Amino acid sequence: MLLNPTFLKLYKFPILLAISSLLFYFDFAYNLQRTDSIKLVTLYVALFFVFYKLVKLTKNNFLFLTVLALAFRAVFILAIPNLSQDFYRFIWDGRMVLQGFNPYLYTPYFFISINDFPIPQAQELYLGMGSLSANHYSNYPPLNQLCFALAELFPGKSILSSVIGLRLIIIAADFGTLYFGKKLLEKLKLPVHHIFWYVLNPFIIIELTGNLHFEGVMIFFLLWSLYLLSCNKWFLAAVVFACSVSIKLIPLLFLPLLWQWFVPNKKDASVWLYIIKLIGFYAVVGLFVALLFTPFYSQQFILNYAETVGLWFQNFEFNASLYYIAREIGYQITGYNEIAIIGKFMALLVFIMVIALAFFRKNATMVQLFSAMLFALTFYYFTATTVHPWYIATLLILSIFTKYKFPLVWSLVIILSYLAYANFNNTENLWVVSLEYVVVYSVFLYEILRKESVETKFPKTL
Repeated sequence: MLLNPTFLKLYKFPILLAISSLLFYFDFAYNLQRTDSIKLVTLYVALFFVFYKLVKLTKNNFLFLTVLALAFRAVFILAIPNLSQDFYRFIWDGRMVLQGFNPYLYTPYFFISINDFPIPQAQELYLGMGSLSANHYSNYPPLNQLCFALAELFPGKSILSSVIGLRLIIIAADFGTLYFGKKLLEKLKLPVHHIFWYVLNPFIIIELTGNLHFEGVMIFFLLWSLYLLSCNKWFLAAVVFACSVSIKLIPLLFLPLLWQWFVPNKKDASVWLYIIKLIGFYAVVGLFVALLFTPFYSQQFILNYAETVGLWFQNFEFNASLYYIAREIGYQITGYNEIAIIGKFMALLVFIMVIALAFFRKNATMVQLFSAMLFALTFYYFTATTVHPWYIATLLILSIFTKYKFPLVWSLVIILSYLAYANFNNTENLWVVSLEYVVVYSVFLYEILRKESVETKFPKTL
């Protein structure tokens, strides 16, 4: 059908746009260094513009857009990630698991420091991941570790073969997201083409397929879980939700928000049955997460994992917004960086915000629930000490089920955060960070201050 003469005639311009995208993606994947700021931003903006036009022009042709989603990802198959070095740690952990080592008990630095090379290409992987990652225990949950190990089963023993294995898993997850996203949009009577604001977004293609971030796998399980929940299959939904948590911990933030979904009417005579079902959901999630952690369990594992996760609140900082303001105020008062105190305080604020959303906002419908999740995660990232670009992927998938478009805008301007890598010692330019957040906050405030009801009236589609 795609090669039909009539189709070619009708879709002449979209096909030209698609070919342009393929060329841009090829250049991005194989001929770009992240320190080349001008080329990086130019290519990304061009890709984003073409992506926007493609979805606008062909939003009613699901098959055409699906083929493009696959084709654009296929461009990256043989590419070594060029915007992130995290994949070196993924490969290290995967190979360690296959060799029978517990990645939560040993740092890469430990082995290299004693001249022990427990896995193939250990030295190359160690140098590639950088000292920050090499000096810390793994913080990737157990199902993520399994994905790393499975990727090593791809034929070949090179770093490239491992990269291909990781990439195939992420691509498969993206198409799982496409499948369940479409079904959920249909179920909620929302425009089906909205899923392509995620699946075809160059931000998603570059950060997930290109640079191998596993947010895409976490999102697949999260969306699948929410679809099952919308079908009232709460037990299966809990099992799949646990899988999502076992890829990335961020879905734990959403658990309190399920209160009103399970207990829609507190005056109903069956309220206690609803509460028992909610407790059952939490229990299943907790048990399955614990079960997945069991192969790695030890007392030392608990200490190491807690220490590593805590670093994100007390040690690391990158591309933050409100935290940077709080940091500057703290510095003016004390004369040094108060990240350990501010990080804990921000975490407390996020907890209070999530509880407030859970109990004082209407979250009884699935669209309302998506909006609540979007607000909770947005507040978390607005207050976080570290906001790497790929974190925004979860906001983007949540937004397509709401009327909010600021995550789509953020997925464009987030490219500015990479300009730090062109500076000495990867130092951030706070004026550039400010520009990114001025745009994001402006769109965010505009959208939440509109008088229209967010949940009862879906906007004019993009």
